[in-house]
Amino acid sequence: MNKKLCGTNYPTSICFIVVNEFCERFSYYGMKAVLTLYFLTYLGWDHDLSTAVYHAFSSLCYFTPVLGAIIADTWLGKFKTIIYLSFVYVLGHVIKSVGAVPTVGSNSVHMYGCPSTIDSSSRSPLIDRLCVCVRSSALSMTGLILIAFGTGGIKPCVAAFGGDQFENQHANERMKFFSIFYMAINAGSLLSTIITPILRGDVQCFGGDCYALAFGVPAALMMVALVVFMSGSSLYRCNPPQGNILMEVCNCVGFAIKNRWRRSKYESSRRHWLDWADDKYSKRLIVEIKMVLRVLVLYIPLPMFWALFDQQGSRWTLQATRMNMAFGDAFSIKPDQMQTLNALLILVFVPVFDLLIYPLVALCGINITPLRKMAAGMIFAALAFGAAALVEVHVVDPPEYQTLPLGAPRINMTLAVHHEGASANCNVTFGQQKAYSLILHPADAGIRCRLVEDHIKKNDEGAPLLRFVNTLSEAANVTVGDETFHAGARYGVSANKTVQRGEYNKASCRFESKTCPDLDLGLLDFGASYTVILLQESGRMTTHKMEDVHANNVHVVWQIPQYVLITAGEVMFSITGLEFSYSQAPVNMKSVLQAGWLLTVAFGNVIVLIVAEGAGLEQWKEFLLFSGLLLAVFMAFSLMAHLYTYVDPKQLDKSYASDHNDQRGAHDDDDSNDTLNKNKQEAELNTRL
Repeated sequence: MNKKLCGTNYPTSICFIVVNEFCERFSYYGMKAVLTLYFLTYLGWDHDLSTAVYHAFSSLCYFTPVLGAIIADTWLGKFKTIIYLSFVYVLGHVIKSVGAVPTVGSNSVHMYGCPSTIDSSSRSPLIDRLCVCVRSSALSMTGLILIAFGTGGIKPCVAAFGGDQFENQHANERMKFFSIFYMAINAGSLLSTIITPILRGDVQCFGGDCYALAFGVPAALMMVALVVFMSGSSLYRCNPPQGNILMEVCNCVGFAIKNRWRRSKYESSRRHWLDWADDKYSKRLIVEIKMVLRVLVLYIPLPMFWALFDQQGSRWTLQATRMNMAFGDAFSIKPDQMQTLNALLILVFVPVFDLLIYPLVALCGINITPLRKMAAGMIFAALAFGAAALVEVHVVDPPEYQTLPLGAPRINMTLAVHHEGASANCNVTFGQQKAYSLILHPADAGIRCRLVEDHIKKNDEGAPLLRFVNTLSEAANVTVGDETFHAGARYGVSANKTVQRGEYNKASCRFESKTCPDLDLGLLDFGASYTVILLQESGRMTTHKMEDVHANNVHVVWQIPQYVLITAGEVMFSITGLEFSYSQAPVNMKSVLQAGWLLTVAFGNVIVLIVAEGAGLEQWKEFLLFSGLLLAVFMAFSLMAHLYTYVDPKQLDKSYASDHNDQRGAHDDDDSNDTLNKNKQEAELNTRL
């Protein structure tokens, strides 16, 4: 008998399970919240590769639950599976954190490690990318693979293990436990997506954003999750492995296909192709599989929804980096914190839809079936990406530079310069897809030219870029926030560096022989690139600030509509989809449908991976492509839903319930009637299948 909580019917053991789930979800979503920016800014990958690897990882996290379910059901049981795979999970987090330490896992992106046999002029971009991946991110990829196996492996076990703690007569308490369990998931997700971006951006370590800490804290939470779960081991009710129904289903389907192929030439056709398995498997199992397959067919279009939904952590986060994230002078948010909005909205929308929207729609005389809710969820997700495309069009803000066709990778040119009677010929070299500024300054012979390369690409984290041009006769060092800029004497140009967004009214300055007055640089805003010229005028030093690349002119609040729409779609699609699947499946087949449901998420991420690497579209066009694809899927799914006939799995139990007394001496007539009734009910159920 399990110990109870304070005289209730709740087992004490569920406390350990709920805390474990909170910590595990904190570790997973916290790590994942900063993952795209880690690829982008630490490993130096481009947007497409960062998006592709992010979704490859997400996909693997939803393929591995099938493996976890097989291990738990056929070999170790739920408890041992959670323990062993949690160790794998912790190891993955630790390796991922260590990989973010520059002295251990190099963050340098270079091609020196590429095979020398490959000529650099003929080497493909794919080979270059593979070299980068292999040489500079082995620890990170190893950690992510272990995390995917850990989180995916325990995913189908933890909630079910919590349900196992309740006795059959306490079904109401079990239902409330799942609500508490769901709240723990969302609480862990909400807090982690707020905290880990702060640890990444506000804490500086190793000369930059502290990804080691941002990954280290989730690693510590996963260790806590494991310790807490193990602490309750003496209180758990552990059911032994019962055999894997998923494997039994696969074997039955395989036998039916094989048997039909071998014997269809010699026997008459059967009502359903699965009926060819009745030589080996029970009729009840065959009928159950038919019910499951009808639902799995409806799953075929579903990955497209997840292809859109899971881009909140990739494409939408990258979009936020090019937006203004300041809320007045009070505070600013970080681009990866916008994902918090989904977790907040889901907590609000679930009761709003259940208690207000659905009842109001029903009062209007509209029959809102589960499949109609799911179809409506697809519409909302498609609208969300339409809104994202609209925002993206306005986010794009090209710099005001004059383009020059070169016709070659590099070209040498002579520029004739005339200014106030002075002339000069400037010999310069231009490269393709580069931006330059030509600095002209007086010299003894007239005019001197200096060509410097500009950084017109916005910073991947949305931070402003800054550099200094020093016109004075002494070298200058200017400190802005945590960064120091060195500009040589006589029109020396400092390196471009990122600084935190904010007002800089007292930037310290020092020359080789003296300290200069503090500089008033004003506001350095999100996404802008600035050149500040140090000048000597009327015996005093002044500054002239130029904005080479305009600041982000679209505020991040314009992302709120797309988050509202995608979350509304999630409530109607995801929650309803699970309820529908469970209502249409026999009790012992629910794990099969759970595996099928998780695989739709995995394949959805595969779709994003393919489009991100293969389409090569502008971002707003890619958003519209996804929106259009989901609308096409919506029409196909609506037709499938219209043709679907709802069934009641309880009929199956009734049809196979024993209505006769099994004792010896039962009347043959009664047995015959039972058989006839059972066959009639089975025929009726088969008709609906």
